[in-house]
Amino acid sequence: MMFPRTNLKDQLDRVKFKKTSNEDILKEVEFIFSNVDAENDTILNKIASGDDMNFNDFNTDKLESSKIYHINQIEQICINYRLRFLDSKYFKGKLPYEAISKIKTLEEEHQTDLRGFKIMAPSKLFKLENADDPLLFAPIGNDYYYLIHKWGNDLSPFRRIMMWPFKTFENFVFFVLFSALIGTFLVPSGFFMNEDNLTTEFILLYLFMFKWIGGISIYYGFAKGKNFNTAIWRSKYYNA
Repeated sequence: MMFPRTNLKDQLDRVKFKKTSNEDILKEVEFIFSNVDAENDTILNKIASGDDMNFNDFNTDKLESSKIYHINQIEQICINYRLRFLDSKYFKGKLPYEAISKIKTLEEEHQTDLRGFKIMAPSKLFKLENADDPLLFAPIGNDYYYLIHKWGNDLSPFRRIMMWPFKTFENFVFFVLFSALIGTFLVPSGFFMNEDNLTTEFILLYLFMFKWIGGISIYYGFAKGKNFNTAIWRSKYYNA
């Protein structure tokens, strides 16, 4: 006599359905998901509303040292790449689920309610008041911040070079002087004067190039309400 082989899934289903019906199971699943949605909404509301908290009660033994950054380090990156470091309530981009999940995990691990979220990102990703890879932080205290999540695309490898002229006023002046020099060299010698006056021609042309490039740059900067990286990295104003 051949005995049928035991199907473990069938046995498992028998135990499950012996105690609960399909309707009860569906209700339990719906209840779980409704709780998850409520938790997600709570976190999203905290990020969207923002606050001035500069401290969270982290368990220091459970923090990863590689994710802890001082405000001076954050400032340096923001200035080099022309980024903003602002309260999360100004962020207009879409927050990925991974970020919400990591916040929930941290809150469970550290038995705390995280507040005071900050985001580092280019200006275009913030809702700035008028006067391509965000990073989400939570304050630890004493000007230290804990990196929770990074998402989006990496910055262009040329962004630091492109933003260098806007880093400080000194950088801007050097950029204008250097650009004027390049522009002067591009004009053929003797184009305006004969060969006996090449030095005079070069000096006059260089001064003209300097005024022309500097004038256009300054006009564009004032017209667009631009400022240097050192002045805007923590500003919530578009034209600060």
